[in-house]
Amino acid sequence: MPILGVIASSTRQGLGPTDTGAMFPIFATTVGSAGAASITFSNIPNTYTNLEIRGIARNAGFDAGGARQQLWIQFNGDTGSNYNSHGLIGNGTSASANFEATQTAIIPSYGIIPMTDAPANTFGGHILEILEYKNTNKLKTVRLLGGVDTNSVTNGYMNLGSGAWRNTNAITSITLFPQAGTFAQFTSYALYGTL
Repeated sequence: MPILGVIASSTRQGLGPTDTGAMFPIFATTVGSAGAASITFSNIPNTYTNLEIRGIARNAGFDAGGARQQLWIQFNGDTGSNYNSHGLIGNGTSASANFEATQTAIIPSYGIIPMTDAPANTFGGHILEILEYKNTNKLKTVRLLGGVDTNSVTNGYMNLGSGAWRNTNAITSITLFPQAGTFAQFTSYALYGTL
């Protein structure tokens, strides 16, 4: 079963039922020195069952109050109040849960994007799964696993999150952006399809 690398970069010809769960790279991007307000994956093919995004991110802004920001997600350019989110976050000392209704983006992450008052070269890592993205009979569901460690300089966090886009349209584009500021240089995201 191919998991990235040379085999996963080959074509999907000849794949059978035993390949369920295999990951196939679709797009990848890394932010340059100018930073980026957002990252969009567009023209997503409808040849997979689920989508997965893996990434590392850092914010180019400064926030002395918390040192971390949220990752926000929109589908198909929809900026309306059509998203719900849930999150569970822990920092090794305490845990908390959040719920966000009728938001303009899915916000399944709480504090996993470090900012410039975190140690230099610190990035938060996360995995997003978008389930049955082309199924037009159901609303779209997202789940997230993420975290950041700052070597005790500022609080590190681990996050479990989920969200829903209250729309049955097939997902053809995904936009990721921090709650404020911009993605810093070397922020990197890759989109995969799974069977």
